[in-house]
Amino acid sequence: MKPEDENIEALSRAILRDARAEAEELQEEARVKAEAIRQRAQAEAEAERKVILDKAKQDAERLRSQAIASAQLKARTLQLEHREKLLDKVFDTARERLSTIQKRADYDKLAAQLLKEAVTQLNAETAEVRADEVTERFLKSSVAEKVSRELNAKITFGKPLESGTGLVVDAAGGRLHYDNTLESRLTRLQNSLRSAVYQVLMGEKL
Repeated sequence: MKPEDENIEALSRAILRDARAEAEELQEEARVKAEAIRQRAQAEAEAERKVILDKAKQDAERLRSQAIASAQLKARTLQLEHREKLLDKVFDTARERLSTIQKRADYDKLAAQLLKEAVTQLNAETAEVRADEVTERFLKSSVAEKVSRELNAKITFGKPLESGTGLVVDAAGGRLHYDNTLESRLTRLQNSLRSAVYQVLMGEKL
């Protein structure tokens, strides 16, 4: 082989070695970059997965808390509804039994108190009383006269009440009115008594 050919052959081999070395270097560099990209993508995926899981846990906890709060609210509402129905039943029963109070031996004193309270509330010098028949009999016997003297007020009687137990009083030509039937008194006291009545029903000490 001629020296020129040998030189060309040697140069060719050198070029191929350099090319292979460079190719291998590029491949290694590409592999390292690919591995870095894969690891980075895996880390990002893991981070994203963690974010998603944390968000899912937060949402689940929020929904659980909302469900518990909703259930507690519903239970409380049902409890209050049951309490109110029970109290309404108690007061309705009490209202139905009010007329039996007239059978008490001291009803004349209660009738006097009802009349005295109504006339005093109206601050009237002249008052017209309307009462149920039983209360009216007590008032006309002597009670009204005693209250009239005590309060220095003129007391007259109108038509008997068609419903209710107790009396109502009108004054100033009907412009002033005070309903002091036992039913109205119970209605006025009902809200303030509800808590105490419920405690009694539940067996609690007042």
